[in-house]
Amino acid sequence: MKVLFFSARPYDRESMDAVNAGKYEFKYTTTRLEDHTSRLAAGFPAVCGFVNDEFNAAVLADLAAGGTRLVLLRSTGFNNVDIPAAEAHGIIAMRVGYYSPHSVAEHVIALLQALNRKTHKAFLRVREDNFLLDGLLGFDIHGKTVGIAGTGKIGTIVARIMHGFGCRLLGFDPYPSDACKALGLSYVPFDDMLRESDIVSLHMPLTPDNYHIINDRTLALMKPAAVLINTSRGGLIDTKALIRVLKANRIGAVGLDVYEEESDLFFQDLSGQVVEDDVFARLLTFKNVLVTGHQAFFTREALHDIAVATLQNLADFEAGNTDTPNRLTPTLIKGL
Repeated sequence: MKVLFFSARPYDRESMDAVNAGKYEFKYTTTRLEDHTSRLAAGFPAVCGFVNDEFNAAVLADLAAGGTRLVLLRSTGFNNVDIPAAEAHGIIAMRVGYYSPHSVAEHVIALLQALNRKTHKAFLRVREDNFLLDGLLGFDIHGKTVGIAGTGKIGTIVARIMHGFGCRLLGFDPYPSDACKALGLSYVPFDDMLRESDIVSLHMPLTPDNYHIINDRTLALMKPAAVLINTSRGGLIDTKALIRVLKANRIGAVGLDVYEEESDLFFQDLSGQVVEDDVFARLLTFKNVLVTGHQAFFTREALHDIAVATLQNLADFEAGNTDTPNRLTPTLIKGL
């Protein structure tokens, strides 16, 4: 079977080719899948996309017209796929149901520690022979209350790590985790979690129900020194509302690996251009904000797992075994 990979970087090729070992015919393009590029897939029974590739109704119609019958995602999140439209066009869509959850969970801690102890600032100071500690004061994570919104695979590992730090754990999830409960995590309503937490980490899939769940109202509930971390999906946060609380000095620090309008920014080298997104540019002006470019997943182990799962989805499709946990259906809403 021929598969066209959109938004493919060299590391995608390396990991996919290593697992594929020549079984399937893979073609790669760095082009992002959207309305005006969907016709590139004509003649490919399967296409594979990443988090910022658009599988909307118009794109899916073009893909179906060109003979595509299988859409593969190199991600767990699926908010970029119009699932009813895919089914209407006879296209089966499948995601990566599992890859190393440690990759994202550990990046949460990297963002938290950098923001708290200002290691990114200290690194630059020392390179300039400035050894003053002024402005680098942090806090003990031990004893703090950590709120985890979404206690699936990734959220559970974050809970384990923070339990190791000696934190009090609160959680919000319609599907409580026995593993988290065993750590002493208490499930509470979302608003209560925000009110009581010193650190909040988001691990929910983006759905119409939780779009901008972090907004003016919910941000006002948070402690003025709280740290907010988002490694899930950018659309969970109303960025303009976040900027308002940052300007008012009503939040301690913010660590973001995702951004709601990231599709025109991330996974590209824009260093020689003017970034036209004024909201994003304003966000970067705050000294207590740290942004990484959707790299939380980016470990050798995760890339290998993603390749293995993608190849298994291909094999299942060929064998007619499409009733698998990785198939996207309109009822798939459970947390990650």
